[in-house]
Amino acid sequence: MMRNIVAGNWKSNKSINDAREWIGVMERDMDSLPDDVKVMIAPPAPYLALLVNLSSSRLLYVSQQVSATQSGPFTGEFTAEMLVSCGVDYALIGHSERRASYGETEEIVCKKVRCSLDAGLGVILCCGENLETRDNGEQEKVIRGQLLSALEGVNALEMEDVIIAYEPIWAIGTGRTATAEQAALMHKFIREWIAMRFDSETALKTSILYGGSCKPSNAAAIFAGEDVDGGLIGGASLNPEDFKSIIRAASSEL
Repeated sequence: MMRNIVAGNWKSNKSINDAREWIGVMERDMDSLPDDVKVMIAPPAPYLALLVNLSSSRLLYVSQQVSATQSGPFTGEFTAEMLVSCGVDYALIGHSERRASYGETEEIVCKKVRCSLDAGLGVILCCGENLETRDNGEQEKVIRGQLLSALEGVNALEMEDVIIAYEPIWAIGTGRTATAEQAALMHKFIREWIAMRFDSETALKTSILYGGSCKPSNAAAIFAGEDVDGGLIGGASLNPEDFKSIIRAASSEL
C-alpha cells in the first residue's frame, strides 16, 4: 500500500510548449525522486492525451474535470470513458473552484463520482469549508455533509479508487494561514468518518491529501501529520523544481 501522494493541479496555466518542457524536466529527474511517493499531475484537458504519451508510467495523469453524464448529446462535455481511453488515471471532482464558480452542486459531484468509478477512472474527491463555516466552528458538519453526499452508493471496494483531498478554502487567498495542527486535526476527522461510513481497514487504506497552499517551505511540516498522506498542489506545481521539493518532503524515507 502506498499512501504518500503528491498531485499537481496546474489549473488554467501553461501553453502546450510550456507543458512539454515541464514534462521533460520532470522525466529527466524522476529516477532520483523517492520511489515511495506516487506522483500525479493535472494539466489542462487539451494536453492530456499528448502528455500521457510523452511520460513514463511513474507519472500518473489527472483530469481537472469530468462529465456527470455518459456519452450522448452533451456539447462540450467529456466523459470518464473518454478520459480512460486517453490513458488518464484519475479525475479531480468537487474542487472548491468548480463548486463556487461553476455551480457544481452536491448532486453533480455525486454523479461525477459514480460515472468515474463505473468507467474505471480513479477519483480525487475534494472537500473543504469556507471562512464563515470555519469561524462558526461548523467545519466538521460541512465536511461530513460533503463526503456523505459525494460517496452515496459507493462501497468499500470502490473506495480503493478514491482519494480524498481536504481544501481549507478559508486559508486560500484570504490572508489567513492553516497551521499544520489544523490540517492534521481535519485529516484525522476525515479518516475517522471513513471508518464509521465504511470500516477501519478502508479508512487506513484511503489516502487523504492536503490542498491548502502547500509549498516547499511548509510541506514537510504539513506532511508530518499522522493522517496527512501528501498534497494536492496548486501554484507550486507549476515550477518543476518546487514540485520536486514537495515530492521529496512527502517521502517516508526522510
